[in-house]
Amino acid sequence: MASTKVSCIWRSTECTRGYRTGVSLHSHTRHSKEKLQFIPAFTEKWPIIQRALDRQYRKSVVPVDFSRAYWTSPLTPKLAFEVEKDQIERGLDLAALVSLTDHDSIQAPSLLRLARETAEVPLSMEWTVPYDCGSVFHLGIHNLPVEHAHDLTQALEQYTQKPRAADVTELLSALHSFPEVLIVFNHPLWDLGGLGAQRHAVCLDTFMQQNGAFLHAMELNGMRKWDENKRVVPLAERWGLPIVSGGDRHACEPSATVNLSHAQSFAEFVDEIRNQQRSHILFMQQYADPMCVRVAHAVLDVIRYYPEYPEGSRRWDDRVFHPDKTGEGFQPLSAFWKSPPEFVERIFSVFRLAENATVQWAARRVYADEMDLHALSEGRSEAIS
Repeated sequence: MASTKVSCIWRSTECTRGYRTGVSLHSHTRHSKEKLQFIPAFTEKWPIIQRALDRQYRKSVVPVDFSRAYWTSPLTPKLAFEVEKDQIERGLDLAALVSLTDHDSIQAPSLLRLARETAEVPLSMEWTVPYDCGSVFHLGIHNLPVEHAHDLTQALEQYTQKPRAADVTELLSALHSFPEVLIVFNHPLWDLGGLGAQRHAVCLDTFMQQNGAFLHAMELNGMRKWDENKRVVPLAERWGLPIVSGGDRHACEPSATVNLSHAQSFAEFVDEIRNQQRSHILFMQQYADPMCVRVAHAVLDVIRYYPEYPEGSRRWDDRVFHPDKTGEGFQPLSAFWKSPPEFVERIFSVFRLAENATVQWAARRVYADEMDLHALSEGRSEAIS
């Protein structure tokens, strides 16, 4: 029977006692391509911004295409690894195991493994899984076997481009056959396909009926609200799965959830989850902050200027990409203008208010009931599934 424990660092720092390792799962580097499709929907609610964008569209020599444009994290693989490692080693005084999971890519861990000090980093990714009924799921695929990683990644990418239900089952079965691989259903209740809660639930149920036997855990996500996370608990119970942490970090804030473990290697951690079905999730202090403040801080990280970075990745418009004139390649936005439009900087100035201590205090007061922190900590490290 699966056993999952939940603790909150703000309730007690003693919960780490007796553990050897902190495990960071599900975080991103600049090798993740994050879509900008949310911008048109956002600007519909703000006519002033919409009019400013329309004026910019008319000036552009390239048709604006938010469906293909994307942004990338400011963190290189090494920096992303260090952000997670430092939180665990310095903040929790535990050894750190870090699994970076960029969207449909193992490039970040592959680069890290070239250095001696990070040679044991697991080859992991977040696999985008379009499904028959129109939904989209994200699966954390952790610790791919080195000798098969390239071929497996290629097969997963081919499915993402041309999905068929039978293929996903075959691929998951193949991944499951490697005992060192961990397959996690990331934020399973997030309706990524925009179907609506009811249709998403139907798609999720169908997916689990066909593929649940090949999954090893579900996720409590550090960037999803507690109201959603707590509904993952009965879902995991229904399918007999343990629950693991998932930070889902895209910017510079370290993951808001980590796993506490007795493992000395990532393969041993996989055994704890897959075979022993034991998991202890720790919510870090940042999860207690209102999500609106945390999202604003993430936006600030993405748009911040980093003078110490290599040329080409210092400014935010070096890290946002758009199709070029041919429509076949991509260029950073910095290639389309001498400097960002003034109205963009005005919008960014609004987000910069989130750095003001008074604004943060007010947000914490206003959104104090956004999630029931007392209920979250009531588990006191007791089994919840």
